[in-house]
Amino acid sequence: MTALDRDEDFDRLLARFTAAAESGDGERFAACFTEDAVYHDYIYGPHTGRASIAHMMEHMFHRDADDYRWEMFDGLRRGDMGYAWSLSSFTSTVPEYAGKKVVIDGMSRFVLRGELVAEYFESVNGGVAMAQLGVEPPRMAGVMRRWAGWLQERPETKAYLASPPGARAARIAGER
Repeated sequence: MTALDRDEDFDRLLARFTAAAESGDGERFAACFTEDAVYHDYIYGPHTGRASIAHMMEHMFHRDADDYRWEMFDGLRRGDMGYAWSLSSFTSTVPEYAGKKVVIDGMSRFVLRGELVAEYFESVNGGVAMAQLGVEPPRMAGVMRRWAGWLQERPETKAYLASPPGARAARIAGER
């Protein structure tokens, strides 16, 4: 298998992951994760462990949205890391935004342990989602400040900011 071949096991995990998310079955969704997994959600924050991940899916995602869809495309796996581009959509059930349809373009990063997700990260432009909902600009600014804080506090972000420009590229070039 070359680096560009499809990883059918990862593709199956992505299919189980999104089907479970769409169904709203928290236990089924949590079964895609290790017992101690962390799901880093850009709206609801981090959730650790299967019980918390199941609760987030059933009692947050599906509390606040109907007609939830999530599809992953172009999944790639390299060792214990997986990536996929996604489109997701929902109709808001949050009273002040009820009935508004939202579509989100995102990237997902999976830290894998065997065939399960040990840590999940997503990167989306939440401002686009909030604009579709009609969120007022001052509230959007507050949410974006919270997201910026989360990004700045991550250990990998701190390590990146502490290293000199070009350090990673120079290290990789030196390994060749």
